Parts: sequence; C-alpha cells; structure tokens
Amino acid sequence: MEDLFEPRKNSGFGKLKNWLEIQSGGRQLGNPLMLALLLLATLPVSYFLSTLGLKLSVVAFSALISLPLVAFCLFNIPFAIGLMIFTAFALPFLLKFTSLPLGTLLDLLILLSGLGILLRQIKERDWSFARHPLSYMVLVWLFYNTIQVLNPEAQSRVAWLYTVRSVAVQQVVFFIAAYALKSRLKLSLNILKFIMALCFISALYGLKQQFFGFSQMETAWMMADELRYQLYYQWGLFRIPSFCYDPTTFGILMACFAVFCAALIIGPSSNVQKILLGIMLLCSLWAMAYTGTRTAFGLVPIGAAFFAGLIMSKRVLIIGGMLALLGTAFVLKSTSSGVIYRIQSAFKPSSDASMNLRLENQKKIQPLIQSKPFGMGLGSCGVWGKRFNPDSPLADFPHDSSFVRMGVELGWIGLLLYTLFHYVVLRTGLYYFVRCRDPFIKSLYAGITTWCFMLAVACYFQEAILQLPMNVLYNVFLGMLVTLKNFDPVFQKT
Repeated sequence: MEDLFEPRKNSGFGKLKNWLEIQSGGRQLGNPLMLALLLLATLPVSYFLSTLGLKLSVVAFSALISLPLVAFCLFNIPFAIGLMIFTAFALPFLLKFTSLPLGTLLDLLILLSGLGILLRQIKERDWSFARHPLSYMVLVWLFYNTIQVLNPEAQSRVAWLYTVRSVAVQQVVFFIAAYALKSRLKLSLNILKFIMALCFISALYGLKQQFFGFSQMETAWMMADELRYQLYYQWGLFRIPSFCYDPTTFGILMACFAVFCAALIIGPSSNVQKILLGIMLLCSLWAMAYTGTRTAFGLVPIGAAFFAGLIMSKRVLIIGGMLALLGTAFVLKSTSSGVIYRIQSAFKPSSDASMNLRLENQKKIQPLIQSKPFGMGLGSCGVWGKRFNPDSPLADFPHDSSFVRMGVELGWIGLLLYTLFHYVVLRTGLYYFVRCRDPFIKSLYAGITTWCFMLAVACYFQEAILQLPMNVLYNVFLGMLVTLKNFDPVFQKT
C-alpha cells in the first residue's frame, strides 16, 4: 500500500525526507546504516524516560508517538484516511476495556485532516471535489444537525454535543475522502484492499471467538452487566461481536462484506482474486451466522436481489434463482439448532415477537413525530438520553431504527432529509454505474452501491450507519461514489 503511507514529494514530509536524504549523502532512509543511527538515537530518549515517574514517562512517550502522527495526518491525507479506518475498527474493541475517552481520537483525526485540506486550499484553490449533488446534500444534513443546538424542545445541549459527532460530524470524512481520491485510482484501490483486509480479519477473529472462546477480558466485560449478558447469550449460545461493540453491528458488517465480495467475484477479476474473494465470502457468511443478527440474515438475500437486478446478467439471475429456492427450503426445514432457528426466524417476521414490539412502538411514537417538525433534539433518546435526560419519557424509548430515531430527535423535517439523503446516495451510485463503461469501474460501483443500499435497508431495523466502524466506512464509500467515475473513459473525455 505504497500510496497510502508514502508522502508525496511536494508535501511537507516529502520535502523533509528529501532533505534528510541529502544530508545523509544521498542514502535512502530505509538503508541499514540510517536505521542503525535511528535506533542509536533512541538510547538517550529511553534513558530520559526511565528517569521520570511512571505517569510522566507514559505521557512523554505518548507525546513522542502522537506528535509525529498529528503531523502526518495534517500533511498526508491518505495516511489519515487509513488511520481513520483502522481506528474505526479498533475503537469499539478497546472501549470495552477502558473508560478513557478514546472516541475523541477519531474526532481529532477528522479535525486534523479537514484542517490539512483547508491549508492546502490556500494554494490550490480547487473545490471541485465538493461540487457535487451528494456534497450539497451532505452539507444540508450537516447544517440541519448543527442548528439543532438551538432547538427549543431540546432538554440538554450536552446531549446534542455528544450525539452530533456520530450523526453528522463524522460525515466530514466524505469530503476528506472525496479530496484525497479525486485523481488517484491506485489510492482508492489500496483503501478498498485495506477495508477488505480488516473485514476479513474481523471475520476470522469472530470465528476464533466462536470455536476457541472469548478471552478472559471479553468474558469479564460481557458478564459485568446483566442486560449485556442477556444480549450476548441467547438460545444456549453466545453471539459473537468480533472487534465490534455488539453482535448486531458485526452481523450487518459481515452481511454487507459478503455481498460486496460476491459482486467483485462476478466482476472482471483474475482466478486467484476470485479464489481469495470466495474465501472471504464464505468466512464472512460463516461468522455472520454466529452473530444471531436477524437483520443481517435478511440483508443477504435483499442485497443479492438488488445486485442481480442491477447488473441484469442471465447467469447471475439463474444462479440467484437456484440459491433462492435452496434458501426457501432451508427456511422451511425444521431444526433443533439455535443458530439455524435464529436464521429461519428472520424470514418469519409475523411470528417474531421483537419485530411486532418494534411496530407497536413506532405506532405509539408517530403522534409525537407528527406534532414536532424539528423533533425533541439530538440525544433525547438512546444512550445519551438515559445519561443526560434520565427523567424524560424518551430516555427509555426503544427506538431501535435509525429512521425512528431521526423522526424523534430531528422531527419529521429531519426524517424527510434523512430519507432524501439515502435517495441521493443511491441515485449517485446508480447514475455512474449506468454511464461508466470500464468493466472494473462498473463492478466497483455495483458493489459499493449495493453495500450502501443494504445499509439503507438496515437503518429501518437498526442504527446501522451510526455505529463504528460502519460510520467511517460508509462515508469513505460515499467519497468513492463521486470520484471513481473520474477514471472511466466516458467521464475522462467529458
């Protein structure tokens, strides 16, 4: 992934690297002599840290590591995107075992990257990456969520501050990705490979949890809360979350990743790539089965049907029809396995008590949504509602769905904007899929658009996009939707 981590020659770090190479007699920084000198330079630093107390040495060591990373993120946007993606996967896992505010790390990365782009625009003055219908829709969404701080119905401004980060601020990642990827196809492919590698590692770790058990720290965290334990232990089996904070998020991630791999297999990939993609596909479906997430089970056939209708290939339609028949037989088959029964129950919504309860809750909350055009304010329900508005009746309201939450917190105006936002995203992907001619670019558009469609459907049942790592991945994909067409012959001529 050379493009992802190698600074450009005209960047600040590129100039610094060139200067150091000149000072070292033209030797490359990666040669054994320079590495030996760098290792030798760590000796006085290590001695200095050892003279400090434990707390001071930890702070000093953290500063030594964080300061170069801050500079890299400020001047090397591709590196910052890669670090954001890695952080999005790592944070949910780390937050289970510490009370430190690690979530602000992602906010800091977004801030530094955005600031770096603004500094570059002093010289470049090229805002073409932000001139797109999808960009305007994101700006409208950001603006509407920002002015919610003035909502007279809101009971807590602090709840707004905590909630707006995941609902709106993290969508700045879209502009960062659109800027970095606008003229670098290789970088787009490297980031896609990086995302797929992390998803595959997550699938393998999930299978490890299933067959070799949870670690002691994971088990202790799971059993520390009775409600959390009930969420994880169902039907005599533990649901696996892998690196995600909960099994539901992990199941949705695996469902989207599996269909995405299938889309690339059908595209113009080599035999070796098809084999690797097939292994990833099977592992992700295998891991998804043990999450016990009904939403994920339903997303796979929905996403596959959307993709099949998108490409309209006779071969894909025939294979899809055969798989649909096998799936129908699988659902109707009686079983005593908790895993299989959980999968079957996803396709029998009428007999699903939790689904019926959700529909009842939606009917109860509809009058409130209809009477409040601007909603009750961000953070009025869910986790932040319980923390900052514990006496509010909305604090204990089980909103479940992202659409329901937007209706409650942002009103029916916000719900319309949120629905329009998903429409613009899907329209963008379909528009460029139809008009692009390069088979590989078309396959990428088909896969990414299908992923976005599956998340839009999942938002009706869960808060699919608001959770990490999905939030960051989704916005990176939106950046790709508006930039991949730049490498197609049709749009290059235009």
